[in-house]
Amino acid sequence: MNTPAAASTASTLPGFGQMALSLLVVLGLIFVLAWGLRRLQGLRAGGSASLRIHGGLQVGAKEKVLLIEAGGQHLLIGVSAGGVSTLHVYAEPPAMPASGDGAPELPPFAVAFREALKKSLGQKS
Repeated sequence: MNTPAAASTASTLPGFGQMALSLLVVLGLIFVLAWGLRRLQGLRAGGSASLRIHGGLQVGAKEKVLLIEAGGQHLLIGVSAGGVSTLHVYAEPPAMPASGDGAPELPPFAVAFREALKKSLGQKS
């Protein structure tokens, strides 16, 4: 006793499985391509010796200040939604703070918080 409703339900199950598998393949392809593009951007940024970003500071929701080296000159530029403007051109390279281990120096509150957290967790400094 096969009714038409039971037959149509049975025929949609293989179609649903195929659709789900296709969706998983497409999503997997999107993730693989995104990973590949991220890797390529990292390679491209490191290969350019004529333009380097030495540091930056976010000063607003869409505004930031960047210290860049372009063509042997060091420039302080402002980047906003309206465009890019030169804030200062250095006659000689600015002194960069040298850190022994490459880690940024923490503000006093962060140091105190880190020590209090270690103390509460029972770790030694």
